[in-house]
Amino acid sequence: MGDHKEQQSVRVGAAVRRRRRTLELTLAVVAERSGLSVPFLSQVENDKARPSPTSLEKLADALRTTAVELLAAADPACSVDVVRAAPVADGDFDPRTRSLVRGHHQLHASEFTGDHDAGREFRHRNDELMYVADGAVEIEAEGRAYRLGRGDTLYLTGGVRHRWRATVPDTRVIVVAVAEHIEAVQDRSR
Repeated sequence: MGDHKEQQSVRVGAAVRRRRRTLELTLAVVAERSGLSVPFLSQVENDKARPSPTSLEKLADALRTTAVELLAAADPACSVDVVRAAPVADGDFDPRTRSLVRGHHQLHASEFTGDHDAGREFRHRNDELMYVADGAVEIEAEGRAYRLGRGDTLYLTGGVRHRWRATVPDTRVIVVAVAEHIEAVQDRSR
């Protein structure tokens, strides 16, 4: 069984919709600017139609961007993607970061191995989860310190200021977060 990753086919619809909404434009306005019909644009946004290169250029112009940027922001057509671990040389203890998710998705995940800049403060727009796969970390969040060991998790809601550092050599931390481009709804009334 091979890894499933279709490089050619992308779903440009979500990228078009995100760009249109960012500019606060209606389908009718984009149709007028591009010379394309509202029904066709709706089909493109819902991935029921794929624009030709010419139509994509017209659409990009109407959205004040380029076709290349729309394609770069497009979602891959497949729903399964395997990211293989990179081989680590013996005695390599330098800090490393690697993305565990490729492309433009609703979730972002990274693996941090080794030491980390403890002075760097983070404040993310959306929620995130930190999982200690190996070693131990100390996390300061909203003025309070937390010590986490192997298998422990810490959940942070969007907007919480925090910083962290490894307290054991060769620590591995997995961070999974809602991507920054997602407008997460926060209900603080509970």
